[in-house]
Order: sequence, then C-alpha cells, then structure tokens
Amino acid sequence: MVVTGRDRLRALTRSLPLHPRPVILVDNGSADGTARFVRRHFPDVHVTEAGRDLGTTARDIGAQMAGTPYVAFADEDSWWAAGALERAADVLDAHPRLAVLCARVLVGRDQRLDAASERMRRSPLGVEPDLPGPSVLEFPAYGAVVRREAFLDAGGFDDVILASGEDERLAVDLAAKGWGLAYVDDVVAHHHPAPAGDPRDGQARAARNAVLAAVLRRPWRVVARRSFEALRGGSAGRSGLRTALRDLPRALAGRRALPAPVERARRRLERPGG
Repeated sequence: MVVTGRDRLRALTRSLPLHPRPVILVDNGSADGTARFVRRHFPDVHVTEAGRDLGTTARDIGAQMAGTPYVAFADEDSWWAAGALERAADVLDAHPRLAVLCARVLVGRDQRLDAASERMRRSPLGVEPDLPGPSVLEFPAYGAVVRREAFLDAGGFDDVILASGEDERLAVDLAAKGWGLAYVDDVVAHHHPAPAGDPRDGQARAARNAVLAAVLRRPWRVVARRSFEALRGGSAGRSGLRTALRDLPRALAGRRALPAPVERARRRLERPGG
C-alpha cells in the first residue's frame, strides 16, 4: 500500500488505521508535522519525505520502494474495504495481462458510487476474454491496484500531468505496451474527500492537464479540440490553458503517437454517451 499526502494530518489519522500493512507513506513536503506525527503514532508505517510537493509522482517513489508484486494506492482521505486487497491480488494472479485493477469507489458517508466508477462500469470497450471486467483507459489512483512491474515499466505518473487527469497518459501507455486495465466491481475502496475549495482552481487544473495529456500522446486535432474547450470554459478554462502553454515545451519533449488501436479505443470513450 502506498499512501501520498500533503498537509492533511487530520485525514491521515482517520485513514491510516484502516489500511492493511505494509504501508508506505510518501509525504509531499507537508508543513503540518505529518511525518513526525506518523513516525511517532504509527511506527509500523514506513515514512519517506519527498521534501517538496511532487504531486502524483510521489506515488512513483512509493511504488519503487515497495517490495510487493502489486501496489495499491490511497490518498489521505481514502481507504480500501475489508478484504478488498486480498480479492484484488487473487484477480491479478488469475489475469497476468492485467496491469491496473480499477475498484468500485464509494464516496462519503452515504457511499454513493464515484462518477469515474460509474463510467468504467459501463465502459463501451467491453470485456476482453483475458480480463476480469470492462476494459478502461482511465482510473482514479485512490481506487487502483497496479502490477508494479508494468506500472514502473510504463514510467508511472509523470511530472507534466501533476494532478487531476494524471491517469490518462499512464493508461494509454500501458495499453500501448499490451497491458490490460479493467474495472472490477467486487473490489471496493472508500473515498471521503474534504469539502472542495474554490471550484475554479480544480477547473483550471483539469483544463491544463487535458490539453497537456493530449499534447503528450494524442493527434493534433485532439489538442486543438481540448484547447478550444478550455477557451470556452470561462476564466478558469482560460487560466488552465495559459498554464498549459507555459509547460508546453516539456510536454512536446515527451510527445509520441499511440498505436492506432489504442487511439481508436480512446476516441470511442470520448464519443457522446461513451
């Protein structure tokens, strides 16, 4: 289990007791004493301090440190249901092409189905014969168990797409290498997010990342479409696009085309109703 977080000590004190061991906590430069507190009160948790906010790439550090064939991810405000990781390991054992197992994520005290889980459950990509559920090309990391070898071979998460939509580039790269990603309804994770702050911040970040993810792997027409959508997204969308333009050189440096079948699958997911 790899947990990442920054300045969310109160949430961690609730979630850490619920995680099956072993647990690696990668602290993303917290200023609230997280690392010191966890070392004192949860001595069985291995804490490593990134020293600064690495975003989602902190998960890469945890996966590199893990000595297990499979790695489950969690955020400060998420945890796995009892028995879920044992079930996930059995599924991964039985399906050697499966690189990412995407769980059914239940949100909040009322345990409503996460929107991403709902999309994955009805994925138009169908169920491949050697996979345990609908094929997907997205996953919320706090509800994912990865095959460590495949995750690291695909480069893990990257420092271009830091958060919000960070899974798109990794998902298509795994698929390009022949790995499978699938939604498995009977593996359950819980997510209790804190009340959102200014929604414009999240909208700007999502717009930025959508454009940069397209620059990294998608045809230029997709880059153009997402840029236009950002422009039409009000002040938040335009802010996200400006940020994307600043980081464009790094995305261009890592750009490469997807295999045609993966690009077709990604387009199918983006069709209305897909």
